Amino acid sequence: MAKEEFPGWHGTTIIGVRKGGKVVVAGDGQVSLGPTVIKGSARKVRRLSPGGYDVVCGFAGSTADAFTLLERLEAKLEATPGQLQRASVELAKDWRTDKYLQKLEAMLIVTDGSELYIITGAGDVLEPEHDIAAIGSGGNFALAAARGMMDSDKDAEAVARDAMAIASDICVYTNGNLTVETISA
Repeated sequence: MAKEEFPGWHGTTIIGVRKGGKVVVAGDGQVSLGPTVIKGSARKVRRLSPGGYDVVCGFAGSTADAFTLLERLEAKLEATPGQLQRASVELAKDWRTDKYLQKLEAMLIVTDGSELYIITGAGDVLEPEHDIAAIGSGGNFALAAARGMMDSDKDAEAVARDAMAIASDICVYTNGNLTVETISA
């Protein structure tokens, strides 16, 4: 009998929407192990306040890996208060070059209310076009839905919530149990 491989943690959806002087980061609560939903109420969006500066972060991928990265980001922000871009670039450099961090499997969306970035293990710090950042298995669905709503009268939170609702209808690894954080510029 062949050795059965660990199916791995799979899927989530996180979106960041900047509109009307606010940034909203929303994430679903589903945690899946292979084809099984393990938990439906996980909190994948967090508010950090290193050095008195608020930053909202959302993560997709392994939870332990994401928490390791959030701790590292918080340390970078404490070393460079109020400089999200610099802290994000420093984290991405460490993530890409440190042998321990290279093995971490997660992605982050981070914002301080004015800047909005996606940080990846490939060394990327991406400032998304169209004021929308989305990651995870349902990220492209949420991104497309949000882009279709950006010219509407909806505020950032309504766009994020509606985009997540659409993503959760399409992506089996995304549910409608949302954690939503708002931060102003």
